[in-house]
Amino acid sequence: MKPLSELSLETARAVRVVLTDIDDTLTTDGLLTGRAYAALERLHQAGFIVIPVTGRPAGWCDHIARMWPVDAVVGENGAFYFRYDRERKTMQQHFWASPEERAQNRSRLAAIESEVLATVPGCALASDQPYRLADLAIDFCEDVPALAETEVDRIVSIFERAGAQAKVSSIHVNGWFGDYDKLTMARTLLADGFNMNWDEARQSVIYAGDSPNDEPMFAAFPLSVGVANIQAFAHRLKHKPAYMTQGHSGDGFAELADLLLRTRSREII
Repeated sequence: MKPLSELSLETARAVRVVLTDIDDTLTTDGLLTGRAYAALERLHQAGFIVIPVTGRPAGWCDHIARMWPVDAVVGENGAFYFRYDRERKTMQQHFWASPEERAQNRSRLAAIESEVLATVPGCALASDQPYRLADLAIDFCEDVPALAETEVDRIVSIFERAGAQAKVSSIHVNGWFGDYDKLTMARTLLADGFNMNWDEARQSVIYAGDSPNDEPMFAAFPLSVGVANIQAFAHRLKHKPAYMTQGHSGDGFAELADLLLRTRSREII
């Protein structure tokens, strides 16, 4: 991972779309700081397409799409995207699975939930689980004392033995049934919502993240950035981001935003 300072303004000038994780990329110790939120707003006002791509639940994503300075949001690790039309005051929702499939998957996830909670001491159902539509989130350090990495791996193995996908974020293990992830839904959104084919996306998108569930995005986009706290997960990543910020979490995202905004100020000049 190269320092972000080595990303040239000439290369960064091609960026039109900023995709970003939320937890520990935008937020810092669980808080969305003023500096990070202002960075989102400044990017949006400067004309960048800004899209959070998160493991957080549908209930949160409805709020984010409506009330944050963003153009859309991908949620639950790619289960859906939400895009709010502010002029028409309508929410566009696109799900990977049908309502019937989601209902079937929910019963299968309930069995996994019971097994995980019964066999992995110290973990808990994520506090945002009631607002989820497609996945199961197991908390290993957000609202519980941090579990050992071996226990996190046990949670992942329980999901996988049941035939589910499982991804580790900085706070949760998220599991679901379905052949999707953050990348597949981000590609769908870019094509459907912004008429952007894959070749265009690879040239004009930058992605910021911090943990293993961001790995598909790091692998797909040549311009990918890890905030400094990604170093805690670097040993779990086969595909690392191309660049790394000096700042941690929200400060790292603001560092990236400052660089991108400098490219726009030069265009104006």
